[in-house]
Parts: sequence; C-alpha cells; structure tokens
Amino acid sequence: MKQLLVIALLLVSTVGFSQKLRFKVEGAKDTTVFLTKYYGSKLFYADTAQMKGGVVEFTAKKDLKPGIVALLMPGQKYFEVIYNNEEINIETKGPDFVSNMKVKKSEENKVFVAYINYLQDQRKVANGFAEERKKHKEGDPQYKRLGEKMDSVSKLVAAYQTDLQKNNPTKLVAKIIKMSMDVVVPEAPKDANGKVINENFRYEYYRKHYWDNIDLKDDRLVNTPVFGSKVEYFFGKNMLIQHPDTVLAFAFPFIDQMDKKSEMFKYSVDYVTNTFAKSNIMGMDKVYVYMVNRYYCQFDSEGNSVAFWMNDKKDKLKELCEENKVKMNLVQGVRPPNISLRDTTDTKWKDFYSLKSDYTILYFWDPECGHCKKTTPKLQTLYEKKFKARNVEIFAVGKATGDDFEKWKKFIRDNKLEFINVGLTKKLFEDATADPRQFVPKYTTLEALNYHDTYDIYATPRIFVLDKDKKIIAKQLTISQLEDFIDRMQNIKNPEKIFPPDPEEEAH
Repeated sequence: MKQLLVIALLLVSTVGFSQKLRFKVEGAKDTTVFLTKYYGSKLFYADTAQMKGGVVEFTAKKDLKPGIVALLMPGQKYFEVIYNNEEINIETKGPDFVSNMKVKKSEENKVFVAYINYLQDQRKVANGFAEERKKHKEGDPQYKRLGEKMDSVSKLVAAYQTDLQKNNPTKLVAKIIKMSMDVVVPEAPKDANGKVINENFRYEYYRKHYWDNIDLKDDRLVNTPVFGSKVEYFFGKNMLIQHPDTVLAFAFPFIDQMDKKSEMFKYSVDYVTNTFAKSNIMGMDKVYVYMVNRYYCQFDSEGNSVAFWMNDKKDKLKELCEENKVKMNLVQGVRPPNISLRDTTDTKWKDFYSLKSDYTILYFWDPECGHCKKTTPKLQTLYEKKFKARNVEIFAVGKATGDDFEKWKKFIRDNKLEFINVGLTKKLFEDATADPRQFVPKYTTLEALNYHDTYDIYATPRIFVLDKDKKIIAKQLTISQLEDFIDRMQNIKNPEKIFPPDPEEEAH
C-alpha cells in the first residue's frame, strides 16, 4: 500500500510538470527557437526546440517557475506570455505578435492578451487627444477640454485594471497588473492659508507606499521583469540618495518583512548586495559589507546561514564571512583600529589616534612598489604646500620588514618625507614574532602588528581619509582626488590645484 502511495505521488508530481507550451507563428521559417524565462529584469534560456511549419512545442521542466516567459526567435524577435503551471496553446503572426495573438488554451493569457490589446487601443485614443492638443495654446478652452479627455482615458484604464483584479483574484496576471500600477499619491496637505505644509510630501508618500501594490509573499512575481524593474528603480538614484546609510535604512526593512525561505527574499538580498558591491560611488561598499554581515553571516543553532542558497557552499561562505569581519572595520563612518608602530629610529612609537589633526590621511605604501614611488613624493608635495599648514596630518605605514627596512629609510631620506612614517621594522618583527607580549598591550596591539590583515592591504598604495574623530570619510583616492577632496572638505574657494587629474593614475 505504501509503495502504491509513493507511485501515486510520483505520478502527480510528473503530471504537475508536464504541461505543454505550444506556439504557432504564421509565416515563420523552420529554425531553432528558444524558450526564455525572467529572473528579475534579466532573461535566461529555459529550453530549446525546433520550429517546423511555424509550430514549436516545449514541455515545461521543473526549473520553469511561474512567471513571464518569452519565445525568442531569430533576429532577436520575441513575445512574452504568462506561465502559471498550465498548458499554453497560442497562435500569432508578425510583426505585432501580441496584437495578433489568439489564445487557444491558457486562462491566464486570455486575460493577459485582452488587457494588452485594451491598453493599446486606449493608448491610441489618448495619443490622438495629445496630438490634437498640441495645436492649441495652454489656457485655450480646447486645450483644457482635450486634457480632460486624456484624463478620462486614464480613468477608464484604471477602472479596467481594478475590475480585472476583482474578477480574477486567483490569477497571476492580476497580481502582475496590480504590480505594474503606480501608487496613487494624494495632494499635499495645506495650512489655513492654502500653503503646502511639506514640499516633499508627494515624494515621501510615494517612497513610503512604493511597495503597496506588490505582494511580497508571492515568489512568482520574482520571475517577471516588472518586479525586477521596480526593485532597480527604488534603489536607484531617482528614488534614493546614493549614500550607504540611506540605502541601508530602506534595504533592511524592505527585506526583513519577507519570508526568509522565499525566492523573493533571495532575489532581493542578492540584488542589493551585488549591485552596491559593483558601485563606482565612493563609500557604497558599506552597503555590500553590511548586507553580507546581516544576511549571509548570521547563523542559526545548526550552523545554517540566513542566506539558505549558500548552505551547500559552506567553505566559500566561511571565507566570505571571515573577509567581511575585516571589511566591517574599514567602511565609511567607522573608526578603524589604531596603528602604533615604530618610526625610522626603530625606538620611538607613534600612533594616529593621538593626532590632534582636523583630518588624517592614513597611507599604506611599499618602497619597492612602482606606483608608490610615483605617489609618495606627490604626497610629500601636498603635505608641504597645502596640508601641513591646514592641520591635515599624514600617517604613513611603510613596508619595513626584513631587507625592506633599509630601503624604506633610504626612500624617506632621499625624498625628504616630512610627514609621520612608521613601519613594522625588521627588529620589531623579529622580536614580536618571538614574544609579542613584550609589546602588547604596553606599546601596541596585535591588530597593529598584523596591519596587513587588519587593513586588508592586498595592494599598495592605499589611502584612507579620517576626520577629526578618526572615522573614515573617504578611501581609495588618487593623489588628485585626495587634493580635491581635502580642498572641498575645508571649503577652500577656487584653490590652485597642484595635481590635476592624471588618466594613468585614475586607471591604476
């Protein structure tokens, strides 16, 4: 009996994923065509088949999830339909595949195609009114009348959309259409004199209610370009100030309301994390680092990550989280670990926390590094001609271990470097390796002795700019960018630039 039950379940499972997707395209040549699927706003290949006599047929596989799919033909011609675990039989012809669609089988697409055709018809009507209105001046009675007609078309479309959702509450198409509708923003409140109380009301209301029309508990919506576009717009520059703290302030509550086992959660975490990891805006790496910490590197009692899709990659996840612990101390707004090391005398200890400067430039370099040889003398020029007099200190940490000790001192002498220079000197390294307790915590810390790991120094030169509280406000700047940044931070009007932008330096 138990075996029969298992067989029955297998049959049900097989039937559930054996829907046929049949398309007939009138006049199409025999060729290879592709079934593509959306994940967010991106299209991916789902299946390949041969079209013969204009007909092609696919069998839905288990990895084809409900959402919007597209039939891609030669010449990048394609049309989209809705797949929701039902058989599809659609006939059409070019050049307007959607307008010419005849849905033989698929309740979702019958509603979808009727909706698209209705929109196109109403758009033609509205465009006609708009063209006619161009012939009149603003303020003319005809101009106003035609504007009212355009508004009436918008109201008809809105009513159609509302009725469609009401009459098809269980259909995916209804949720997709609702998701595509913008939130209606009310007029801004006014005081007794008719003056708007808050000039930013409409923007703030729209931002607060942006997700109202999207069912964040329905994973099917992830597989539509509408959801992907909505997410991209919200976290883009048109909606949010591109500052890490602002992005995080909206990313966390948006994601935290989702089911942590859902595809919606996975997509949203991945999108925000990876998008800002690739950002060219200084400081946006903080979004990546905090996202990784909150969602990838939080574990339950069994050692499983909140990022469930990473639990079969434990070694990679462990490495990611170990690296992220370091990066958490190196993002904008954070006070990084202090560094206390010896200067060129190999006896005096210096650290940057004790500096009373308005700004501190933390500079990591190597006397044998080709780029450092160009950058370090320029830094001395800036210090001598600008920074020193303006209470901007440079705390330079050079590679001074082993044979580099003498090379480090020689470079400092030859280039007359006047700013603070410290290093993990040859003797200090040897003595600390033998017994670090003679230096820690009296003179320094293990983090300072291991500054390469503490500051993630994988290449040199590397620059951090700290404010008077020794918090990071900028990093990874070129010399010209550093000069400009300090000038702007100190409100220097029309400053003379010692180092204009250098394309070679920018590329490096």
